[in-house]
Amino acid sequence: MVSDPVVGVVLEGRYRLEERLARGGMSTVYSATDLRLHRTVAVKVMADHLVHDPTFVDRFTREARAAAMLSHPNVVSVSDQGSDQGLVFLVMELVRGRTLRDLLTARGRLTVGEAFAVLEPVLSGLTAAHRAGIVHRDIKPENVLIGVDGVVKVADFGLARAVVGTGQTSQTGGVLIGTVAYLSPEQLERGRADARSDIYAAGIVLYEMLTGHPPFGGDTPLAVAYQHVHHDVPAPSEEVPGIPWQVDELVARTTRRDPAGRPLDAGAFLAELSDVRKDLGVEIVPVPTGRSTAGPGTLRPTNRPTRPRHPSDPGTAVLGHRTDRAGRTSMLPAMGAGPTMNVNGRKPALERTRPGVPQHVRRRRARLAFAIVMLLAITIGAVGWWLGSGRWTDVPSLVGKDREAAIDLLQAAGLDPNPVTEAWSETVPEGVVISTDPADGEAIRGTDVEIVVSKGPERFVVPVELAGLEADAVLQQLQETLPLQVTTADQYDDQVAAGLVIGFDPPAGTQLPRDALVTVIVSQGHAPVAIPDVIGQTPEAATANLEQLGFTVTRIDDGRSAAVDKGEVMAVTPDPAAGPVPYASTVSIQVSAGMPQVQVPDVGGKSSAEAKRILEAAGLKVETSSWITGDRVVGQTPKAGETVDQGTTVKILLSFW
Repeated sequence: MVSDPVVGVVLEGRYRLEERLARGGMSTVYSATDLRLHRTVAVKVMADHLVHDPTFVDRFTREARAAAMLSHPNVVSVSDQGSDQGLVFLVMELVRGRTLRDLLTARGRLTVGEAFAVLEPVLSGLTAAHRAGIVHRDIKPENVLIGVDGVVKVADFGLARAVVGTGQTSQTGGVLIGTVAYLSPEQLERGRADARSDIYAAGIVLYEMLTGHPPFGGDTPLAVAYQHVHHDVPAPSEEVPGIPWQVDELVARTTRRDPAGRPLDAGAFLAELSDVRKDLGVEIVPVPTGRSTAGPGTLRPTNRPTRPRHPSDPGTAVLGHRTDRAGRTSMLPAMGAGPTMNVNGRKPALERTRPGVPQHVRRRRARLAFAIVMLLAITIGAVGWWLGSGRWTDVPSLVGKDREAAIDLLQAAGLDPNPVTEAWSETVPEGVVISTDPADGEAIRGTDVEIVVSKGPERFVVPVELAGLEADAVLQQLQETLPLQVTTADQYDDQVAAGLVIGFDPPAGTQLPRDALVTVIVSQGHAPVAIPDVIGQTPEAATANLEQLGFTVTRIDDGRSAAVDKGEVMAVTPDPAAGPVPYASTVSIQVSAGMPQVQVPDVGGKSSAEAKRILEAAGLKVETSSWITGDRVVGQTPKAGETVDQGTTVKILLSFW
């Protein structure tokens, strides 16, 4: 067997590809080890021949972005995306198990209870996607994963598109994307999809689970597509007798060719499915998993490997310190110095005093003399200190300190905080010192130090009440009252009249710095409106639909059409395909009076082959009958020259000439 050259490659120094799990036309899926988190993941690698195609690369990376927006137990999570060594890849959760396609291949079909058990988590995951504005566009059994634990997950959001504007998605570059067996009629006809297109595909999947095969088949994709567009999905009970009629109706409602007749989104489908389960009393059964393709020995460990604990790790015992039984360290008492004693335990005797002067007088005189000497010494020292360094002090560093703390420090240094001023600052918080003068160094005590304190960032606010006023008046007021740079931008608004202010960017009420740019958003009035496709509708329905969008509807003379039945709208002016038109425009409709009419040619005396050719060229059908064996036309009905509807059958009578 030829080995896969990609197996063993480490992408971005993190994901080591271990084993190829699946391969498709657009990508290959590998199991891989996340070397950083020590877990097993799935890595989808784009096929080599598509790496240089920007369209497919964009579609591939869109899968990561769309799925990464979702966090739901029934959606395969995507954790990373990138490119390395010429490989474009995305990293996904690895689901051990099989696809719904594998299960159907093995089982053939499922019971109603089993089909519901699979479909409910699929719809739950799709509900999260639809509520997040994401359309999957490719719901099919291959994209439904069933884990060995019975958990069902929706995968492969590679065809997903975020819903914008009209709430629909469209094809790119004229290429129709999807699997034809599950595409809705609107995707096949117009290349457009919304949440109801996913509902159609889910209904087809429900039919396939119940019967074992999709409702439509054919030799070519075009044949299958034709049936989706022109035929209703048959009832599952026609294939499998015994399926309740309520299930038939559920399949019919979710696969209607007109999107308007289907449930609004997956949440609505799930609610209808729950109602059918309750009505029928269908018991909840486990999700059928079949026999898993992953044996018990194939799972890789997802936890980090254990290793010996290093002495620097938290919780490691520190050796070499002895403790007592209570866990406390012991310490010997320190040796202190006691009072000095002689050998007899008595204090030394005092010196003897001179005789002649009483002892208390001598003590008083000594104390007085000592006091006078100390006073003189202190006075001389203070004067010298003041004349030298005593009158100088250091200006403390105050920048970055709170106002009150700075004043306290200055006063403690013998300086006066005068004056204290305030200034705007974009970098220094309110109430914090920006600068001082003098900034630092020595200063004579009592010197005034100027402190500049921050008032915080200077901000201006655009008044909220200006929205809804005339644009010219608003511009004049902003330019005269606020130091801001003002510009304008036009925008359609269905509620605000043209020329009035819709709002501001940044929004009114936002704190703005001086000279900030403010954009005044001015209404251009109601946005142009796209003319809906009303071909094939009755004049009353078409008029109601157009008037609901604000159009004025007129009806011109009836025409004839081979494509539109009598009494239905056959043409609309202006042409809807030309794009949106101004709001409240006039739209004209033309109603079909039936098939186009033709004049019956005269084929008398012609051979049967020539007569048939002439009549069919005129848009008529031919029915041949013989009176006496021959090949010449001796009669025709209707007669030559009569005016009939195109497609009318002309009977010709052949006889011997």
